[in-house]
Amino acid sequence: MQLTQKEKMLLQDQKKHEEMCVKKYNEYANQAQDPQLQQLFNSYAQAEQQHLNTVNQILSGQAPSPQQMGQQQGQQQQGQQQQQQQQQQQQTQQPGANASKKDADLCNDMLMTEKYVSGTYDTAIFEVTNSQVRQALNHIQKEEQQHGEGIFNYMQQNNMYNPS
Repeated sequence: MQLTQKEKMLLQDQKKHEEMCVKKYNEYANQAQDPQLQQLFNSYAQAEQQHLNTVNQILSGQAPSPQQMGQQQGQQQQGQQQQQQQQQQQQTQQPGANASKKDADLCNDMLMTEKYVSGTYDTAIFEVTNSQVRQALNHIQKEEQQHGEGIFNYMQQNNMYNPS
């Protein structure tokens, strides 16, 4: 598969974004005080690493197969279901009990990061010519939005974010 110069440029940008997401999620998982938030960040770091692997695969000239994306999606959905169950269990115990100002700052930064990265995928999706690559980038963008939703839900449940 041949990439245009513009596709290469956009994908190189996405690669940098994914590298930063992996780095931030790993660092923030170590800094977070709430074990639930640590787990959330660790799971997102793994997903971001998968995104980075996919972008690198595309940059090397290989289009990801739909089966690959389906396997990643299945793994991501399982992880999200486990996180939702844990969040519900913790919420019934003591909502906000483990939340701290530091954790709120980490969440705010990652929520802003996810919003930005999701938006940059929008541009890349419209610029790629290969439909398999477009589907892969669409899939990654959807997961970025799910990460943002997970952080948003955590923040809301822990009285860190009030959308009204």
